[in-house]
Amino acid sequence: MNKPIRKPINLSIDSKLLDEAKTMDVNLSRAAKSGLKIAVAAAKTKLWAADNFFSLESSNEYVEKHGLPQNNYRQL
Repeated sequence: MNKPIRKPINLSIDSKLLDEAKTMDVNLSRAAKSGLKIAVAAAKTKLWAADNFFSLESSNEYVEKHGLPQNNYRQL
């Protein structure tokens, strides 16, 4: 497996938070990577929901009007 290429960047971070992180021996690169993964996943989820909004609405309206497809085959 190829090792990802790392790229140095400049960030502006709250100085108190940075001091606390350094005091607690937090690896800043690892923490930033973790935070970015979470932010990217949230952005992808939001984009997916926006892209599929009308399909989801249509499906929900169908279920409200007609019930779940094949509901009569469910064993209760």
